Amino acid sequence: MSDSKLRCVLVYRLEGKTTTTAGSGDTGEGIALTNLSPGASATLLAKHDHASEYDSHGGGSSGGGLYGDKEKNYADAVGMVVGGDPPGGVSEEGVIGGFKVVQSDMHQVVFGADSDGLCIAVVTGLKYPSRTAISLLTELHPPYSTQFSLQAKSATTNALSKKSKSLLKQYCKKYDDSTKVDKASALNSKVEGVKVQMQDNIAAMLQNTEQAESLAERSNQLNEQANVFQKKSKDLRKQMRCKNIKMTIILVGLVVGILIIVLVPLILKAKKAATGGRMLRGMILD
Repeated sequence: MSDSKLRCVLVYRLEGKTTTTAGSGDTGEGIALTNLSPGASATLLAKHDHASEYDSHGGGSSGGGLYGDKEKNYADAVGMVVGGDPPGGVSEEGVIGGFKVVQSDMHQVVFGADSDGLCIAVVTGLKYPSRTAISLLTELHPPYSTQFSLQAKSATTNALSKKSKSLLKQYCKKYDDSTKVDKASALNSKVEGVKVQMQDNIAAMLQNTEQAESLAERSNQLNEQANVFQKKSKDLRKQMRCKNIKMTIILVGLVVGILIIVLVPLILKAKKAATGGRMLRGMILD
């Protein structure tokens, strides 16, 4: 299960052995750095299950829900993560820091703490930008610390959930859609949209190219067929011309033959008649 949803916000009080060293270099002169040792005690002070507002499985069904197999006691599971590897290098009193990101197959936990051990954690989907989650923690810490820091030092488990519900809900609602508060996420979302559009355009272009290639192939076939037809038509015209010439010669020969057959006897008869007439005139004159 991988998504970009905001699951919940949890607040813990961290207690355990700490080591403090003087800051220097990048950390700045005179700033105390407080580190909690691994295995610190994490007492749940407050939680707000934002997931229950958009999913019916947000607060209770087991297995396959928003928190996997630890659906019912997800706050305890997150507390084990926070206590097992607490934020380190917390600098500047009253400011949250030492942010860490722990991911599983289903979700990620982003958390940080201040020098008094007030730890705020947020559970999100894997696609939710961790930098946006850190921005949520950074913005939520000042008002939460101002209102509840004194109570947080001695409060019992889950004692501040109802008191701080409105504040936690306010920031969960604000950061529910990461693209609305994170310009980089919004830009990535736009880039993804453009990417999908470009992929669709490329697919359409490839389809059009295939169609154009198919049309070109058909056109070539038609051109070849036209050339063959033109060649055959030329050959047929030559054959017909030859036949016409032969027929003309035959007809001329027939006409000449008929004329010979008809005219020769008439000419011979006329010559014979003329010869007989001359002989008769000669006999009369004699």
